[in-house]
Amino acid sequence: MYGSRAENKALIEALLAAGTIDDRASCLVFPPYVYLPEVARLLAGSSIALGAQDVSAEAQGVFTGEVSSAMLLDVGCSHVLIGHSERRALNGENDAVVARKFASTASQGLTPVLCIGEHLAQRDAGRTHVVLGRQLDAIMAISGIAAFGRAIVAYEPVWAIGTGRTATPQQAQDAHAFIRGRVAAHDASIAAGLRILYGGSVKAGNAAELFGMPDVDGGLVGGASLKADEVLAIWSAAAEV
Repeated sequence: MYGSRAENKALIEALLAAGTIDDRASCLVFPPYVYLPEVARLLAGSSIALGAQDVSAEAQGVFTGEVSSAMLLDVGCSHVLIGHSERRALNGENDAVVARKFASTASQGLTPVLCIGEHLAQRDAGRTHVVLGRQLDAIMAISGIAAFGRAIVAYEPVWAIGTGRTATPQQAQDAHAFIRGRVAAHDASIAAGLRILYGGSVKAGNAAELFGMPDVDGGLVGGASLKADEVLAIWSAAAEV
């Protein structure tokens, strides 16, 4: 929950001025709801995509304060974050709720960016794959494997978000390989084309090494996304692999 109209404008203008980076790596921005229409106008005609940080599982109705997938599409969004670790932790979103939000998003032709990941206690107990598998299976149970053909998965080790800790490149690779393998068990073609992002304290200093791993296709950037120079450095690192 950061940003202002002035800060958003400065950041977007810096990204747009980057020129040809977007020819080699895609870039998406996820501003808070209230800034979506204005950021959409700033991005008009560019290749930078616009996403929302959350969405309602409901299509419409008496749900004051909620925002539907159709509304997000109407203001220019193409992507939506689903099941971010903070939504799961602070708002009590369980796997069933996340699966319904994923289905609602996909039904409107938006691209779900599904966030999954384990807590430190789960990793220390050797349950990382169990947790990731459960979170993926919840989506497949409602939307089927075909839905992953239009989705992005972001691996968020919860213990590495906002803590300054980062999974080692090999830890990230192991988790990403498991995710791709879980999808491949249902459809190898979809798994091969699935983009899997790493989302645990990505910054300019570690982006290149993380993105160099075979199953790490990019980053879901948190705190570093508020600084234009950091975003540009991370974007450039993605373009180089």
